[in-house]
Amino acid sequence: MAGKNAPDTHKRPVNLKVREDVRVLIDRAAKARGKTRSDFMIDAARRAAEDALLDQTLVQVDPDSYKHYLAVLDQPPSGEGFERLMNAPKPWQP
Repeated sequence: MAGKNAPDTHKRPVNLKVREDVRVLIDRAAKARGKTRSDFMIDAARRAAEDALLDQTLVQVDPDSYKHYLAVLDQPPSGEGFERLMNAPKPWQP
């Protein structure tokens, strides 16, 4: 018998209703990845959930580190890479 802190490995159903065109698209993508529809959707949903939570991450630093961070942001960009970027042809300009 599993202990109180053992991970729950039981799978539980999640029912979704999707339009036919979306289901077809998902099926095509799953097939292209060599996955079942369920595995493809679970992987995609897990990645989206992780991204959503990572977007909410709070980073705390001491006051001196924060001041240094702000000072770096306030410095104008420079260097060879920046010059090359600024001189690169712009696709919206003829």
